[in-house]
Amino acid sequence: MLIKKIMRRFFIEKSKLVGPTISITGSDATHIKKVLRMKPGDRIRLFDGRGFEYEARIENWLAGNVEISITKRFLSVSESPVQIIVAQALLKDKKMDILARQFTEIGITKLIPFTAIRSVPKPDKKRFSARRKRWKKIAIEALKQCRRGHVTEIGETVTFNDVLIMGNDCELKIVFWENESKPISEAVQQVHDRKYKKILAVLGPEGGFSEKEIKDAKACGFVTTSLGPRILRADTAAIAACTILQYLFGDMGLKKS
Repeated sequence: MLIKKIMRRFFIEKSKLVGPTISITGSDATHIKKVLRMKPGDRIRLFDGRGFEYEARIENWLAGNVEISITKRFLSVSESPVQIIVAQALLKDKKMDILARQFTEIGITKLIPFTAIRSVPKPDKKRFSARRKRWKKIAIEALKQCRRGHVTEIGETVTFNDVLIMGNDCELKIVFWENESKPISEAVQQVHDRKYKKILAVLGPEGGFSEKEIKDAKACGFVTTSLGPRILRADTAAIAACTILQYLFGDMGLKKS
């Protein structure tokens, strides 16, 4: 029985996809040459993080880069039918690094970091910029593994009030709150019948949301829901919430008619 060989995937900036021959440089070029030991004539797959994938053939090795030619272009078919935007309060240590990877794997459209009243990490603008750059890199690396076509967008770090305003563009806006007792099936009426195209999910810091933040969210039309009777770590809660949303409204289990 013949076993179909899975082509290796590499990220390519869309701006570089010009002309009959393009170059792969940097660590990917090194990986192709020295780790995978591929040679001219071998085929690879590229993705631009914007929904398109490409089959390509290695044409030549040059100093510091690999020349390839595109042989096929096609749309990715691994995206969720619903856009799920996650506003996540900044977490301590490297928990946000881990979430940037896991949100990409689960199929989250966008991650918006924000500062909550009880957020412990509150770095300056320079550190915000450096962390965002790192999260973008992590999301792209995760894309190689999970075979998505769109990279999870990493937004600028904003305030909680900014998040509330962003909810105006979403059909469902929901806050996962540890002091709420209603499960999502009660918080969102007819949860199995509604077909949402854009959802904003808001998750708090290690210390949870303040009463004022919840009051303000409800005043802006957000619904609050529980993740069950157990107290979850903030990073665990984020993954649990996103998985539930993808199951109910996306492509992780519940079939739509």
